[in-house]
Amino acid sequence: MKALIGNDWDQVLQPIFDGPDYQKLHTFLKTEYVSKSIYPSMYQIFTAFKLTSFEATKVVILGQDPYHNPGQANGMSFSVKAGIKLPPSLINIYKELYDDVGAQPVTHGDLTKWAKQGVLLLNAVLTVPYGHANGHQGKGWEVVTDGAIKALSDRGQVVFILWGRFAQNKIPLIDLQRNTVIKSAHPSPFSANHGFFGSRPFSHCNDALVSYGENPIDWQLPVKVD
Repeated sequence: MKALIGNDWDQVLQPIFDGPDYQKLHTFLKTEYVSKSIYPSMYQIFTAFKLTSFEATKVVILGQDPYHNPGQANGMSFSVKAGIKLPPSLINIYKELYDDVGAQPVTHGDLTKWAKQGVLLLNAVLTVPYGHANGHQGKGWEVVTDGAIKALSDRGQVVFILWGRFAQNKIPLIDLQRNTVIKSAHPSPFSANHGFFGSRPFSHCNDALVSYGENPIDWQLPVKVD
């Protein structure tokens, strides 16, 4: 099998990548990328997995699908490329981050520093057509990402941060005896005032990691990124 990711995720997900659902998805995506504007770039689809190996994953922050406007998506949930205007949900995440752990808000949306500390910034669906949120939902990505969630759950001692109903629908995949689930309303402007603000997910996450004997996450993002 050709290595799609380049770390231990390839072995973990190999049965899925070799299966008929992924082969069907692969064929679909080849047509989509040729005929439409699809985000992120095909070279960034697996960025979250590449930056955060299976063994290194301590935390999962689960999003729905990539940002669907030009230049935004970079292969990590809630993250955008440096130089791109901050999306409203990320602005609210930064507000809660400051209120929770005192991390100073930054002007960019590149969350790579979190990924390199073991925070898997995973979207349930890894591609999206321009301007069409959820446009690739149900096309096969869920088999891959559900498989990743289940594999991490089986490994145990992972903190799953689930914002909003969509993410919380994945709870049946998670062994709640062996892992920690932190859930609240979504940081979207439509729901942030209904349970996201004040939920303190970042400090609760670090408390759980310490209880597992892991180092806490340094949530403070760098002022500048390359």
